[in-house]
Amino acid sequence: MKNGTVRNVSKELLSDNWYTLNKVTFEYHREDGEWETQIREAYDRGNGAVILLYNKEKKSVVLTRQFRMPTYLNGNTNGMMIEACAGILEKGNAEQTIRMEVEEETGYKIDTIEKVFESYMSPGSVTEILYFFIGQYHEEMKVGEGGGAEDETENIEVLEMTFKQALEMMGTGEIRDAKTIMLLQYAQIHKLFD
Repeated sequence: MKNGTVRNVSKELLSDNWYTLNKVTFEYHREDGEWETQIREAYDRGNGAVILLYNKEKKSVVLTRQFRMPTYLNGNTNGMMIEACAGILEKGNAEQTIRMEVEEETGYKIDTIEKVFESYMSPGSVTEILYFFIGQYHEEMKVGEGGGAEDETENIEVLEMTFKQALEMMGTGEIRDAKTIMLLQYAQIHKLFD
């Protein structure tokens, strides 16, 4: 299948209450040569960054737990999610944003991070690209309690656990967040703890 060509794109703003939801009408050039009018909704919440904090010596990771209303609405009985530290990009800079988020959410001020990949997280309806990082943490890097920014109504619990425990929690369904699962699998594939 070849790449389709798109023309006559028009957007209608449906909501800009929190982020923006647009109704997009466009013509798509199909493989058979016909032009087809399609209508989609696209939610633009900005791009984000996520990081797996890990300690090789302790064979541990730092994750967070917080309430996520959309999961509550879709069957997560208490709405709590265990996740890798993440945030929406500030001024478009993924590395700067994730360093700030790590300190706000976990209380660690890390010095070295590595971008490992990027991904569209829900390309059928959300515009977001997520930039994935890994970074080592050590006890001497702890500069605060974490818990999130007070002005952002974040109530974040900081969790430190062994890498083995985190993998087991994926298996039991205690960890169901896609970005976190992707980073834990990255760590396993690339043998970060060997």
